[in-house]
Amino acid sequence: MATLQQLRYLIAVAEYGSINAAARELFATQSNLSTAIKDLEQELGVTIFTRSNRGVALTNDGTELLGYARQVIEQADMLERRYAEHGSSHVRLAVSTQHYAFSVQAFVNVAETCTGDEYDLVLRESTTAEIIEDVRSFRSEIGVLYTDDFNRRVLERAFEEADVRFHPLFEASAHVFVGESHPLAKREIISPEELAAYPRYSFEQGTVNSFYYAEEPLAWLPSARNIRCSDRGTLSNLLVSHNGYTLSTGVLSSEMSHGIASVPLDADERMRVGYIMHRERRPSELLLHYIDELHAIAQTDPDVEMLG
Repeated sequence: MATLQQLRYLIAVAEYGSINAAARELFATQSNLSTAIKDLEQELGVTIFTRSNRGVALTNDGTELLGYARQVIEQADMLERRYAEHGSSHVRLAVSTQHYAFSVQAFVNVAETCTGDEYDLVLRESTTAEIIEDVRSFRSEIGVLYTDDFNRRVLERAFEEADVRFHPLFEASAHVFVGESHPLAKREIISPEELAAYPRYSFEQGTVNSFYYAEEPLAWLPSARNIRCSDRGTLSNLLVSHNGYTLSTGVLSSEMSHGIASVPLDADERMRVGYIMHRERRPSELLLHYIDELHAIAQTDPDVEMLG
């Protein structure tokens, strides 16, 4: 019979991607975690993880077991909180997101409300493929990304294979982000043809470098000069310092509004921004709070059409 401790170790190893990392976070020894996982595999007669030099990855059996483990641990935690005379409540939220300032702002807003004795909050700005994998493997509770007419069929197939469901938040027209000193910054609208003269900035997508997985709309448009990066800070500095551009929803948070202009793109592209959750996920109160914050921030922008 699996113990609660074994299930907690299983969840931690799945979330941190390696036994070493999980041991550090849990202040446990690597040998204890390894033994617990091996014992669990023997007791249940399944292989939970595949192991490599890069860490561990869940097998299909492991993914199914992780879903059950989370439910058991959630119920056990609820029981402890309900009947403990003294003690602290431990809350957790793990978010994987494309590089959207508004999703980060929602995370910060949630973090500011966490005043309990214990909490564990994780934000991962990642590639499209990794976001889907994080939610599929229960490493993250929610993933924030977008679909449009170009990538929808490919991503919907990926969602189905990962057993996740897409929940739309809002639709928005594609906008051009440029620095305030850019020659096009004062324009009321910009055509795709006008962008050909400037470098295009985009987020690097790792090994899945397909146009369908790009974070920017119209990724298939040819561009002779391309600069790719992996974090918003670098991209923001490029926009402010040089005459390049990137494409996104046009939703600017206070973090990005200084020094950056958002101009509508003269194209029919509509970005449907939303979040994915595993079909077996039962949202916690903190996760529901995060979703509410996503709605609240998006609703402040007059250029978006709310969907959810």
